[in-house]
Amino acid sequence: MTVAVNAQAFAPLQFAGVNIAGFDFGCGTDGTCIVSNAVPPVYQLSGVDGLGQMKHFVENDGYNMFRLPVGWQYLTYNQSTGVLNETQFSNYNMLVSDCLSTGAHCEIDIHNYARYNGQIIGQGGPSNEIFAQLWYNIASYWKNEPKVIFGVMNEPHDIPNIYTWAESGMISLDACFLFSLLTIWFHDYSSVTAIREAGAVTQMILLPGNNYTSAQTFVSSGSAEALGMVRNPDGTFTNLIMDVHKYLDYDNSGTHAACVTNNIQDAWYPLTTWLRANGRQALNTETGGGNVDSCVGYISQQIGYQAAQSDVILGYLGWSAGSFATNYVLSQVPSYNGTGWNDTLLVSMAMSPMTNMLVASVV
Repeated sequence: MTVAVNAQAFAPLQFAGVNIAGFDFGCGTDGTCIVSNAVPPVYQLSGVDGLGQMKHFVENDGYNMFRLPVGWQYLTYNQSTGVLNETQFSNYNMLVSDCLSTGAHCEIDIHNYARYNGQIIGQGGPSNEIFAQLWYNIASYWKNEPKVIFGVMNEPHDIPNIYTWAESGMISLDACFLFSLLTIWFHDYSSVTAIREAGAVTQMILLPGNNYTSAQTFVSSGSAEALGMVRNPDGTFTNLIMDVHKYLDYDNSGTHAACVTNNIQDAWYPLTTWLRANGRQALNTETGGGNVDSCVGYISQQIGYQAAQSDVILGYLGWSAGSFATNYVLSQVPSYNGTGWNDTLLVSMAMSPMTNMLVASVV
């Protein structure tokens, strides 16, 4: 199959960058987070020089956005509440401030998979009202900072299990599917309203879908349809951006070094077709692979396709730098040699805007 590239005048991607992980360490896909396992990428707190990494990425690679994952439990110090712990939030804000000092856009990402300690938000876990309160309090602090981006939730999944609902005999399969759409919609709608009512009326808000917000299933899972209904309080969808992830290993898990696909036919083509037809945009906030030749090739192809669709794809963020060890399978952590930073193979040969020349920060 040959996939057509939209015949538009070339415009570069708006954003490129990388995740600066560490405040999310200890968080599992069930929404449990062991706060003591966090390794803040803040030199004063852990010795990890996250600021140095970000400065290098901005100055030497042309990156202009960083995603800053954090566990909900970290921010509230293990309380199932929307009330922020002053000390914990202050620690996290050191990273946000470091990020902003580089001139980049900075995404606040709650890294809990739409759960808290194994329970789905609004489905046995914290209520939607508590989740909205969490975002109201975060947004209130950063409401006047235009370069802060609000990432509602990292990788929701199995919300809800529509087959279980169908088997219960309570509602029909069609109604189950509708319920799954409304569940996604209500979580994100509540957060959007809270953020806007906190005074953050112009910043980007990223809306994640089901199935780990996979770009490949974003349309087919119903996530796109559900999120397409989310609006700002004024009825517009200005700066409400679809949040999508996509890895390039054989099972899309982001756990293997080798890359086997550029994702164009199965993921990016159907997604960009839907985005364009519905007047929406998306940001690829997690992607990556090992520091091997196969990933250099496939990532380069993926970014090239995204750039050709820059009217609907805003950019890409690699996973991951920050507090990871340099031998982590998907490490994008630059190494410091005493006088400067050296990028990983994947960054230097494919993801760096200074290499691919496909991002507005360098062209």
